[in-house]
Amino acid sequence: DVQLQASGGGLVQAGGSLRLSCEFSGFTFDDYAVGWFRQAPGKEREGVSCISNTDGETHYADFVEGRFTISTDNAKNTVYLQMNSLKPEDTAVYYCTAETTGWCSLEENEFDYWGQGTLVTVSS
Repeated sequence: DVQLQASGGGLVQAGGSLRLSCEFSGFTFDDYAVGWFRQAPGKEREGVSCISNTDGETHYADFVEGRFTISTDNAKNTVYLQMNSLKPEDTAVYYCTAETTGWCSLEENEFDYWGQGTLVTVSS
């Protein structure tokens, strides 16, 4: 039974940092890719970042602009999203998700399992 649990959201001032965690179970990172998506109020969900052990690749949306870093701790079955230089427009619910082919994508329809989100609020 695949499960993903995102945590680490909160309220931060513009320019600040947060680290989101996605603890997963029911699969190994050797087999799946893990991604982060976000949904801001009134907007569609969009891809933020993805990491794959299959090809060692990481992907970031253009709006990340080098501010975020995705990483894994295989021993803890956890994927992290370090977010620096946060902007008010980064305010959203952030979701972690798993993709069963192991290949990275920022396309929502490529992902098979979704966890509950964690809210990130960036104040100006």
